[in-house]
Amino acid sequence: MAGAAWAIAEVGVDGLPTRLALELATAARLIAGASGGAAAAVVAGPDPAAAAAVLADYVPRVLAVRAAAGAGPDVARAIATLAGADGSRDGRDAADAPAPADTPDVILLGATPEGREAAGVLAARLHLGVLGNATALRWGSGDDGAPPGPRVEKSVLGGRAVTTSAFTAGRGIVTLRPGAAAASPSGAPGAVEAVALAVAAPVARVVARAAAAGRSASVEEAAIVVAGGRGLGGPDGVALLRELADALGGAVAATRAAVDAGWMPFDVQVGQTGRTVRPAVYVAIGVSGAIQHRVGMQDAETIVAVNRDPDAPLVEHADLYVVGDLFDVVPALVAALRARRT
Repeated sequence: MAGAAWAIAEVGVDGLPTRLALELATAARLIAGASGGAAAAVVAGPDPAAAAAVLADYVPRVLAVRAAAGAGPDVARAIATLAGADGSRDGRDAADAPAPADTPDVILLGATPEGREAAGVLAARLHLGVLGNATALRWGSGDDGAPPGPRVEKSVLGGRAVTTSAFTAGRGIVTLRPGAAAASPSGAPGAVEAVALAVAAPVARVVARAAAAGRSASVEEAAIVVAGGRGLGGPDGVALLRELADALGGAVAATRAAVDAGWMPFDVQVGQTGRTVRPAVYVAIGVSGAIQHRVGMQDAETIVAVNRDPDAPLVEHADLYVVGDLFDVVPALVAALRARRT
């Protein structure tokens, strides 16, 4: 079975594809190449041209879905229309454009809050299964007893084991964690196709958008992430965390405990119910290292931790573990970093 693969790209505040979007596009191209199918990327927005031009360096075909500014289109519903949902099941998409003949067998999205939400919508509308939070992806020929189709690796039990799963019908939706595939241009520019969809009566209407304040870099995109946990103790600890992130040129992140306490916004939460990151350096300040948090950051290349508890779970996973009070350690570290610049 030839497997057509589509990558659904997320776009950053600069209007360009995120690093994860380029990884998804690369993964779609490799899957399609192994299966003998076709690869494409889909990007949607009021002006998707710039993002589509970048994606064309990674896949042979890009579908640029232009959505009317201010209309608040449901991107997942637009993608479902492209992928073959005719709207007959719920009657809401009668005005949508007809689906192309090359309906994808594999739809790839990022393992982000936005990607997971879109995956749920697509699963319901396309009647496809979902394998989420994948750490690796390859094409299976069927020699393993499962139908030909994607083989999805997932890290379970806090990284202590890796499972391999397949779709019973050989088709489905996969959400990939950052770093599951290395972004690599194809070497030949792809074709960009402008697509106009008339999506009637969107389920949700976006009335306003606002950029998140207080972040110098995207958590998923940053090479250095500085995260704080319950050990921050409050606003004073958060202020030190931001100072350290600024000194390192990294992004600020948080555990769920710090977010639930109201010290940090949800959009920087890392872990099972937040974002997944894979930076070069992950600095954990006052983070115990519960399994729910580790699943979101355990693939960082280097993990540095500061904690007063010498027996915290994170000690088993950190490359460098400093036992000490963050109010002593962090100011000294910031001073040393600043001194190196002078």
